Amino acid sequence: MTNCKTGAQHIKSLQDGRTVYLDGKLVGDVTTHPAFRNSVQSAGMLYDFQAHPDNIEMMTFDIGGGRRANRAWEMPKSYEQMLSRRKALQAWSGVSYGFMGRSPDHVASALVGQCMGIDLFKQHSPERAKALLDYFDYARKSDLFMTYVIINPQAERAKSWGEQDEDLVARIVDEDSSGITIRGAKMLGTSSIMANEVLVANLQPLRPGEEDLAFSCALPMNTKGLKVLSRKSYEASATSVYDNPLASRFDENDALMYFDDVKVPWDRIFVYRDTKMCATQFHGTPGHAYQNYQAQIRLTVKLTFLLALARRVAETIGTVEIPSVKEKLGFLASQVGMVRAMLAGMEAEGSQYGEYYIPNKHYMYSAQVITQDLYPQIINTIRELAGGSLIMLPSSLQDFSDPKLEAIIGKTQRSAVMSPEQRVKFMKAVWDAVGSEFASRHTQYEMFYAGARFTTAGHSFRTYDWEKGRAMVDHLMGSYQLADELPAYAPEQRAAS
Repeated sequence: MTNCKTGAQHIKSLQDGRTVYLDGKLVGDVTTHPAFRNSVQSAGMLYDFQAHPDNIEMMTFDIGGGRRANRAWEMPKSYEQMLSRRKALQAWSGVSYGFMGRSPDHVASALVGQCMGIDLFKQHSPERAKALLDYFDYARKSDLFMTYVIINPQAERAKSWGEQDEDLVARIVDEDSSGITIRGAKMLGTSSIMANEVLVANLQPLRPGEEDLAFSCALPMNTKGLKVLSRKSYEASATSVYDNPLASRFDENDALMYFDDVKVPWDRIFVYRDTKMCATQFHGTPGHAYQNYQAQIRLTVKLTFLLALARRVAETIGTVEIPSVKEKLGFLASQVGMVRAMLAGMEAEGSQYGEYYIPNKHYMYSAQVITQDLYPQIINTIRELAGGSLIMLPSSLQDFSDPKLEAIIGKTQRSAVMSPEQRVKFMKAVWDAVGSEFASRHTQYEMFYAGARFTTAGHSFRTYDWEKGRAMVDHLMGSYQLADELPAYAPEQRAAS
């Protein structure tokens, strides 16, 4: 018997009676429903990967009591520990080719960073700080798959969150000696279908007077009153694995969560009626840096995969030796290399935060700003390289079941490097990665998961070391004077005259 969480254990834990709605109907069991079952199996694959004897040392660490947990829960105290943790997260991301953006290591990383700043929680409330530490210990020992909802539903932008229609934004509507009651909505619950628990918090700024909205807590996904409204399932729309190899297996899903008078016990509440602490939870601690550092780790894997797709597209259609195509591929390679280098830079230029080691915040935010634009550019370049080859594909694998159609496919789907069937198989995978509805969601996700451009650029502005450059400018300005160059210049005499 393994001493860390396995896929079978995780999948069984999801059969908990959670309330999930899809297409106007209540989903009975997410592990068997045709809209979610393959993605749930892919989540299970992550835990089977970490539990494999060949991977267990790389992927997990000893948490005591004969148990091991994923390195996502590890709190690095040195550059070397950060690197070993990063290699584990990259290997995990490789299971989904980087297409599971909210894999379990994301929210785990957020909690790791928040607990590094536990002193700030203690200043807010010793009781809330203890609740967070106790919960972190529980989540780590259980190796939980967590999602989070930390954004409010889009509404009337001219109004503050506290001025929105009643019951839109999740807020405290009651409390007693056992805890608080919350009502309202939060988004975007990515991977909530396959998660064990949800962290509820506020990443967006709150104002004084909005204390009813100012809370943070964690809840099991089957909590009474927690309703999950799933978006359209791309998995359900996938014809087959052959036709949609990514969408059919790695649609991590997104969902709106509505808290219909959900009771939260005090030992699950980490921030209580403090608008300032809601922001501090992420930006005052290393929490926001660690969760987005994980996102950049995952993105390096995804971009490596997409770059390989791009080259194989050129090889498949016989254009790889054309100078202009080589130029495009070389430029793509330089862009992917830049993202990798920025990841290495945020680690190498990291710093100590108390006893812990954290990535360079500005380098991390710089990477976010750049990759928001870079991802759609790379997708568009692959589409340009592929041209019409992504359009002239058989409707589905069923076309191969008709000998007459298969013969036509054999004549029209030609390549010097692969068979007609392999060419169709590959080009369908490319379309699923760059052009399908699943792919469009990923482009939107990579552009906005960290916020709109003004948000990410604002983080870059806030964390840049402006003083270092300012000192250089001041030194230059102080190194010469007009009076030194023009002795006759006397500004005080000119002013008197």
